[in-house]
Amino acid sequence: MDRQNTTRENYQTFMWFLLAAERGNAYAQFNLGLLYKKDRDYDQAFTWLRQAAQQGLAFAQNHLGSMYYHGRGVARNDAEAARWFRHAAEQGEASAQQNLGLMYRKGKGVEQNHEQALAWFYRAAEQGSASAQTLLAECYLAGQGAPVSYEQAMSWFRKAALQSDAVAQLNLGLMYKRGQGVEASDEQALCWFRQAAAQGNPMAQRHVGVAYADGVGVRADPLRAVAWLQRAAEQGDKDAQFNLGVMLANGQGAEQDEHRALRWYARAAEQGHVLAQYNLGSMYANGRGTARDEYRALEWYRRAAEQGAANAQFNLGVIYASGQGVPRDDGQAAHWYRSAAEQGDASAQNNLGVMYANGHGVPQDDAMAVYWYTQAAEQGHALAQYNLGGMYNSGRGVARDAVRSYMWMLLAADAGDETANANKAIVARRLTPAEIGSALDQSRQWLIAHAGKGGRGAP
Repeated sequence: MDRQNTTRENYQTFMWFLLAAERGNAYAQFNLGLLYKKDRDYDQAFTWLRQAAQQGLAFAQNHLGSMYYHGRGVARNDAEAARWFRHAAEQGEASAQQNLGLMYRKGKGVEQNHEQALAWFYRAAEQGSASAQTLLAECYLAGQGAPVSYEQAMSWFRKAALQSDAVAQLNLGLMYKRGQGVEASDEQALCWFRQAAAQGNPMAQRHVGVAYADGVGVRADPLRAVAWLQRAAEQGDKDAQFNLGVMLANGQGAEQDEHRALRWYARAAEQGHVLAQYNLGSMYANGRGTARDEYRALEWYRRAAEQGAANAQFNLGVIYASGQGVPRDDGQAAHWYRSAAEQGDASAQNNLGVMYANGHGVPQDDAMAVYWYTQAAEQGHALAQYNLGGMYNSGRGVARDAVRSYMWMLLAADAGDETANANKAIVARRLTPAEIGSALDQSRQWLIAHAGKGGRGAP
């Protein structure tokens, strides 16, 4: 211990502990070890804590286990950590019981065993340890080591929350929000979120911010929403960073500032937030909050696309099909359109149909074109409806059917497609009045069955 960094009183305390420790006093050895640990002299801390632990002092055994676990003053060794935690836990030391439970839960130094983890958490929780009570509640909530029990989870979270455990308060809020074991209550959820947020819990701060933004459980207040989201965002909460970016981009709760929005999207995107990655790509693509940069747009769209974001996959398809900032590559375009189309993205389904119809990036295949046009058309995609009508009109990939063609042209025109509106009369010339009536009836039935998916009303 560096005498220059201690007061005279602290140095005298150190000397008394040293004298007693050298005479074999376990409590002095333990306290001396803590002084060295506080001073970050881990080699000396380990030496004295081990001597106290070997004399059976539970506190020292728990601290020694921690040093083995973190590799401080000794090589990291999970098995030794678990052994010393067990020595202390069996003497009733609550912190060691919790630590041993964590070792069983993670399978570190011992074989993973959720039942054993729960048992040790329970012993510590019964002694009033708020953190152990929270861990025990998490076991019941997740069904680890015991069947799922919202009642038990709520009970233990509440005990810990009343001891001001922020994680327990957060989880109580989530249970009220989700209606797990209790009647759902946005007001009760917000009450517990606020308590955890006041202690600096970033996830709770984000939930408070979102509640004020959306007016859930409280009157909407964009200014407070931004304030709470900012607190959480500054602590690295990626969802808060994304939400803050959205509010700044839209001028909600603060003056619109796309440059600041871009910075928050970037911080969330770097942490893997897929919507932030997509929004960041969009801002670079459109020059919002920054200079237009096709290469960065491509990079962020790709990151989002690789995480399965259909809108980013579609945009990548457009970029490769048109050669925006990259050499045109129909194969890559078809690949990304397919990825989005298989997730139900109607625009991607239509574009993939176009690629099959024209043989761009994929073998020319009218039947596959009809398949993908149909998938998009059934979702109310106007251009796909027009394209599908064209396939029925010419008999490509499907039996020629002028009535079916006219039906899809009517739907496309009703959904706002100008080309369909101009061309539907051409198809109608080939139909009898009865066939036109049939097509009109089919289009009305389709609109009724697909209410809300497209179209503005029956033709």
